[in-house]
Amino acid sequence: MSKAYDLGNVARAAKIKLFIFDVDGVLTDGSLHYGPEGEMMKTFNVQDGLGIKLLQEAGIKTAIISARRSAVVVARARDLGIEFVHQGGHDKLTPFKDLLAKTGLTEEEVAFIGDDVVDLPILSRVGFAVAVPNARVDVLSRAHHVTEAHGGRGAVREISEFVLRATGNYDRVMAQFLV
Repeated sequence: MSKAYDLGNVARAAKIKLFIFDVDGVLTDGSLHYGPEGEMMKTFNVQDGLGIKLLQEAGIKTAIISARRSAVVVARARDLGIEFVHQGGHDKLTPFKDLLAKTGLTEEEVAFIGDDVVDLPILSRVGFAVAVPNARVDVLSRAHHVTEAHGGRGAVREISEFVLRATGNYDRVMAQFLV
């Protein structure tokens, strides 16, 4: 049995009411592209985006906490209907605590997916800590679950479907496509 379908991971994922995503290395492959005028561009995976929308349809709140600032992230979050977006600064713990206070949720009801050491303060507190396979070793060692897909390459969709199954929402949200 893979670590993904470990019963402990299913139990953790079943409690999730909020899923927080890192951006660089998770929602993207971690590459930064700069245009001729110095503008930053990022590439997002459309299947990951649908995974986020399916979580929302199941009543699971979604958020972004990212160390880097980018207008592209604001636009992508708006496109996906992600209401809480915090960008800028390596202190991800403060916006995490603010989000808990704002939603009234407990740490146990939150999932977070990250890839680098700036994600450790959140990963070490949430009920379901997820990492992508090319995450830093310190992140991998603290994750409850490691996706098979890499960041920007379907990792978010993979873990979204896992959470939907664990919460018993998969068949309901997928019914619209399985006609």
